[in-house]
Amino acid sequence: MTKSSTLFTDAMALTPVGDGIYHGELNEHWTIGPKVHGGAMLALCANAARHEFGDEPGVEPIAVSGSFLWAPDPGPMEVVTTVRKRGRRVSLVDVELNQGPRTALRAAITMGTPEHRVPPLLSVNPVLALMTPEPPPGLEPIGPGHPMADIVHLAHGCDIRPSLTTFGPRGDGGPPLIEYWVRPKGVAPDVLFALLCGDVSAPVTYGVNRFGWAPTVQLTAYLRAMPADGWLRVMCTTTQIGEDWFDEDHVVVDREGRIVVQTRQLAMVPAAG
Repeated sequence: MTKSSTLFTDAMALTPVGDGIYHGELNEHWTIGPKVHGGAMLALCANAARHEFGDEPGVEPIAVSGSFLWAPDPGPMEVVTTVRKRGRRVSLVDVELNQGPRTALRAAITMGTPEHRVPPLLSVNPVLALMTPEPPPGLEPIGPGHPMADIVHLAHGCDIRPSLTTFGPRGDGGPPLIEYWVRPKGVAPDVLFALLCGDVSAPVTYGVNRFGWAPTVQLTAYLRAMPADGWLRVMCTTTQIGEDWFDEDHVVVDREGRIVVQTRQLAMVPAAG
């Protein structure tokens, strides 16, 4: 992998060095501002767990629970895996993502088989009624001239189209609801990209006029199904924004209308401007 590559698959590349340890690069293009995107780090940990299980058919990281200890910069990193359980249906891997002597992320990853392509017994999918399978005509991607271009560097490697009409306080006084259409450039969306999309939104604190850095402390992602090729629809909501802490939920839906990823995170509310 070259550091200048913007391909998502290159950003996820890992080199095994033995004893469950992998070397890789925190890619400069998969950042928010100067810091590496939390969803990208979570996906790297999930990828290391996949490597540890080799080519077991259908086995994927169906639950990824990560605690963020500090925000690393782009550059070399090491991922250390420890297999805690190998079961017939469910296995567990502990993963640490380190840069130098410091651990940036600790994750507990549950390996198993996601949903097959059959109708669910029950699904309350909030995305289908509000978001079309493809971006509405005229919805601009983040790129040169876009108001988010200087911060969201992920746009180097993926086509990301936020609906800016859903940012900020709602006129009806309702809770924040942020919508994105996202797909990687040059490759089809895979499990790891879908997991990254579970952390793709700007903070929901925009809805109460709190801007700035909102560091994630803990994030849990569930892989519900394998994504179909095409756009991923992402809806971001919250239950409560406190003075110090807020929760943020993502639902990621593929072109076929299936929920592929759900996430919930706890993060710090930005200071008042």
